[in-house]
Amino acid sequence: MSDPSPATRPEPRLLTRLNRRGFRLVMLLDGLAVLGLAVAVMLYRFGAPASWPTYNTGAYAVSFVVSSLVFLVAYYFGGLYEREPRLGGAAVLPKAARLSLAAGSFVALLNLALGGLLRQRGSLIERALPFPITNLVAVIVLAGVAVAVNRAVVQWLRTRREGPPRVVLAGTPADIGLAREHLAANDSTLEVVGEVDDPHTVVDAVEHTRATDVLLLTAAWLDDWYPRTIGRLDRQDATVLLRVGGRETLFGLDRLREVAGLPFVLLQAQTMAPSQRHFKRLLDLLLVVLTAPVWLLLLGGTALHQLVVAGRPLLFRQTRVGVGGETFEMVKFRTMRLDAEVDGGAQLSTGTGDPRVIPACRWVRATRADELPQILHILTGRMSVVGPRPERPELTAGFEKEIAGYTRRHEVPPGLTGLAQIHGRYHTDAEYKLGYDLQYLVNWSPVLDLEIIVRTIWVVLARRV
Repeated sequence: MSDPSPATRPEPRLLTRLNRRGFRLVMLLDGLAVLGLAVAVMLYRFGAPASWPTYNTGAYAVSFVVSSLVFLVAYYFGGLYEREPRLGGAAVLPKAARLSLAAGSFVALLNLALGGLLRQRGSLIERALPFPITNLVAVIVLAGVAVAVNRAVVQWLRTRREGPPRVVLAGTPADIGLAREHLAANDSTLEVVGEVDDPHTVVDAVEHTRATDVLLLTAAWLDDWYPRTIGRLDRQDATVLLRVGGRETLFGLDRLREVAGLPFVLLQAQTMAPSQRHFKRLLDLLLVVLTAPVWLLLLGGTALHQLVVAGRPLLFRQTRVGVGGETFEMVKFRTMRLDAEVDGGAQLSTGTGDPRVIPACRWVRATRADELPQILHILTGRMSVVGPRPERPELTAGFEKEIAGYTRRHEVPPGLTGLAQIHGRYHTDAEYKLGYDLQYLVNWSPVLDLEIIVRTIWVVLARRV
């Protein structure tokens, strides 16, 4: 029987639609597993709830629920709920074990901190979240195993409901033939639903066959596929795996996936996972709120200085390109003459030596104090504390034509500072800055953000532009 055409394809299931919005059924299973383990260990050690020591059952119930939520948050921001390929998926247990240890450690520290606050206020309660340490250690050990078991069950149910992975082989005839031999020799459970020997027809092939995965067997095709084709396949929920050889591995690939005895790496349309972007947003808000007394004082002092030496308008508004390529009106303190761009054309600044800069404002520009109003953009989510600097649409359009992969820097909100800003200068070439921006996206972590912020402070104090 032939496959249904795209026009007659049924509407996605409710669970599929929820998955696309970030919800995973396995989240509920993991939360119930951790909560169940906390209760089960308690029952094993102390018997019925009526005999649980020191605290009443309600206090333990609150503690176990809060602790389960902490574990879930750790799993989410740790990337356990990102969409994984059905082929060559990474082992879950090691990652789940590390995240369970981190979550359990946080629960213990939170308990100590809250208990200390209660004692300072004269409370006789020793632990705000009662959770015996021995029990917590047992939950940490068992939770990683439970999460791995949940993944195996979910994968089994998915395969039973949807059938085996439907794969399109893409590459030269010789590469396809080699892959076909490996699939036959390894008794693979995947189903080959199409073969493509033209790099420009893979999207149509995936749409027609309803393939779940694409195995890119010819590495040279990557130049044709990146980034548009990979993005289109991602929007069709098709996972793309690239077969690699010894040369690519020597370039630093360290997370290979095995499919039918062949080594592959996962090609992602987005460099940063959704969980990472959400975690980054949470850190931005925490940082801005916690440092509010400092930046509000600096903002007010700089505004007063600018009003005296530069006059009105105090703020300079300019259209910049933000996340997803969408434009927004960025504000900063005006440090140039009103006729700086009288001809209307976009011009890159040459730094504090730019003749258009008002002399009394050179230190404002050198210390990056003119960027302070952009903290308001961070609060609204248009910008981030750390990220690629936002460029003007006129300049971005030219860079996108001249520099391959330039659009990837728009995957995250632009930043108040960034890797390119602490290593480069105003006049550093755009392609070199792109290298820093992409390096930041690939290697993002909270520690990297903190490092960039600290180094930015040094750049500001040194007035290096």
